[in-house]
Amino acid sequence: MKLARFHTGDGLIRIGLVDGAEVVDLSGVEGVGTSLKALIPELDALRDSILVASGPRHPLRGVTLLAPIDDPQKFLGIGMNYAAHAEEARAAGIPIPTSQMWFNKQVSCINDPFGDIVRPAVSEQLDYEIELGVVIGKAARNVTAEDAREYIAGYLVANDVSVRDWLAKLSPTFTLGKSFDTHGPIGPWLTTVDEIVDPLKLQMTLSVNGEVRQNADTSDMIYDIYMQIAYLSQVMTLMPGDILATGTPSGIGAPTQNWLVPGDVVRAEIQGLGMIENTVVANELVEDD
Repeated sequence: MKLARFHTGDGLIRIGLVDGAEVVDLSGVEGVGTSLKALIPELDALRDSILVASGPRHPLRGVTLLAPIDDPQKFLGIGMNYAAHAEEARAAGIPIPTSQMWFNKQVSCINDPFGDIVRPAVSEQLDYEIELGVVIGKAARNVTAEDAREYIAGYLVANDVSVRDWLAKLSPTFTLGKSFDTHGPIGPWLTTVDEIVDPLKLQMTLSVNGEVRQNADTSDMIYDIYMQIAYLSQVMTLMPGDILATGTPSGIGAPTQNWLVPGDVVRAEIQGLGMIENTVVANELVEDD
């Protein structure tokens, strides 16, 4: 299933089942509600009702798609997790971690799949990072890599937008440089785990103004998504709706200083999951009186 959050212009948020070029309004299905995070634990029980739903149909191009999950408890990202990306970093003199390196993206950075990305007035080093987003389906604590797939609800496309000069500041974590408002576009919908045969063999492409910048396969991960869940769940309980951004391939802007600027259109697409597209806009710094 492909499950989206959307509105039709009337301000009412709905959950819908994506069916080709249309989305079926699931408002009439008892138990669906308006929160995908709340729906995830009930997906197995409601699956049959969702699949036969006969609610109003809307053309996808006629609705506004929203972030599939706008209120996760956690939004976590892993750094340097693609072999080719690690090599480009090494060539640029950046130390390569010897274990999984995780950071926190504040959930307030979450953005809609076609929402604008704001370039902060306090930075000129705005970068892009296409990533496979993994959404947790049930509480996971001390999970083995062999069992990790059972704890995944589904997948989505993520862009781990990064403010490089803030990442370079003397700070013990990446949190600030990874958490500016609008810097976590995700979507376009949640694709449930049963639709993706092998998430470790998905083609992923990111372009800026039509120019391909990142083009890779999820098989290039150093730590695959199951290893990531096993590692994290030793430390914390992963909860339904939590989002893991599982690493970006080579081709980011940092090595060439090819930063995003206002007017740029960033398109990120992953095989079987769809695409998100975001326009970069300027943010003028407003000084206090």
